Amino acid sequence: MNTLLENVMVGNQNTIRIDDLYFDPFRVEGEPHDARMIFITHSHYDHYSEEDIAKVRNQDTILVAPHDCLGKALDEFDKNHILIVEPNQEYTIGDAHIKTIPMYNEEKAFHPKANRWVGYLLTYNDITYYIVGDSDATEELCQTKCDVLFIPIGGTYTMDVEEALKATRKIKPKVVVPTHYGVIVGTREDGLRFQAAIEKEIPCQLYQGNNV
Repeated sequence: MNTLLENVMVGNQNTIRIDDLYFDPFRVEGEPHDARMIFITHSHYDHYSEEDIAKVRNQDTILVAPHDCLGKALDEFDKNHILIVEPNQEYTIGDAHIKTIPMYNEEKAFHPKANRWVGYLLTYNDITYYIVGDSDATEELCQTKCDVLFIPIGGTYTMDVEEALKATRKIKPKVVVPTHYGVIVGTREDGLRFQAAIEKEIPCQLYQGNNV
C-alpha cells in the first residue's frame, strides 16, 4: 500500500473515506456513524444516497454539498451542519481545506456544467487529494495538481479508461486510484486495464469490492 493511502478506503462508485471524512457514500456496509464530514459531489442517487448518509452520519456530522442537495439535506441535518458549495471556491472546515473544481460532461447530457456540480481538491494532513466525481476530462480537471487522484474510468456517464489515462498523465499525481466502475457501469477488468497501462509511470492502487 502506498504511504499516501494509509488512511484511505475506497468502496462502491465514488465512495471514498479519508480518516473520518466521507465522499459520496454509496452501498456502505454496516452503520459506522463515524463521519465527521460528508462531502457530496452531486445529487444523483449513487452519490447523494440518503440511506448511506444515514449509515455514516451522527449528530455532529457536517454535510458539504452543491446547492441542489439542500432540500434533501434539510430533511436530515440541522442547517448549521450544512455547507452549500459552488464551483471555483475555497473553504476551510476545521482541519480540512477544500477547493471546488467544476465537475461536468462536455458532450454527454448526464452532468451539465450549468448544474454547478463539483469535484473536491482536499488538503488534509499536508496531502492534497482530488476527488473528481462524475466528470469528463475537462480543462479545469486536467490543470488541477494533486498528490492523490481519484478518477472515474467506467465510461457512459464519465471518462472511460483511455480518457482517464490521458487526464492522469496530464495531472501527474503521486498516486492514482480509479473509481466509478464495476457497480453500475464499467467492469473489474477496466480497473486492471487502467492499472496495467499507468503503473510504470504513476503508482496505481485498486480496491476490490466494498472496502468502506
